[in-house]
Amino acid sequence: MKVLTQSEQKVLAATTAVERLIDENRIHSGMKIGLGTGSTAMPAVRRLADFIKDGTISDIRAVATSFQTSNACCDLGIPVYSLNDRAVGGHLDLAIDGADEIDPRNNLIKGGGGALLREKIIAYNSTAFIIVADSSKAVETVGTGFALPVEIIAEARVPVQNSLEKLGADCILREAVRKCGPVITDNGNQILDCRWQKPVNPVEMESLINSFPGVVEVGFFTRNVPDVFIANPDGSVTFRACPE
Repeated sequence: MKVLTQSEQKVLAATTAVERLIDENRIHSGMKIGLGTGSTAMPAVRRLADFIKDGTISDIRAVATSFQTSNACCDLGIPVYSLNDRAVGGHLDLAIDGADEIDPRNNLIKGGGGALLREKIIAYNSTAFIIVADSSKAVETVGTGFALPVEIIAEARVPVQNSLEKLGADCILREAVRKCGPVITDNGNQILDCRWQKPVNPVEMESLINSFPGVVEVGFFTRNVPDVFIANPDGSVTFRACPE
């Protein structure tokens, strides 16, 4: 039996989710859809474009979570709108995205690609939220493995880091690759990557960290709990519905 690589699992999760959502009419013509960022979300964007191209669905109004996604939509022929456009009206029917960690209650860490602010705006303004992921993203607790991204105003870096360290987090300013200095997000901010030695409550931490002056957004996603499609090495896909 072939064992799927992580990259193959990402494609499988994304394509399976889009195809199932089309079959179940959870994605249909005329919808307003948020499209995520990263290596698992991109196959979902491409599969959605296939259905638009062959006429299965039409009149889709997409809102992108990043420059990466917006550029991909333009290349693939998916119409891109702002959440502020009258045709969208500030609310989406469905959003589909990837995640960096998923706990048993489908709480998430997102933001490894630096797009957590726009991802959260879109996720929290969508009626349905769908996550696609490979098996490595399923964990028992969030925050001790993959670092939690916290998007910050540059001037507040030290006071925010001090506040996070009082909560027991080890914090590192995210550095850019092939550019000297810190990562600058699509919104012109910086990111602190934070990791705890012991499990934390993501629901409580999301509200608490967002209360610190200078924090723009935190990468805990707990308030619009998603349905999750997780691809496994054996080629199967596990569906985990949003817990009641």
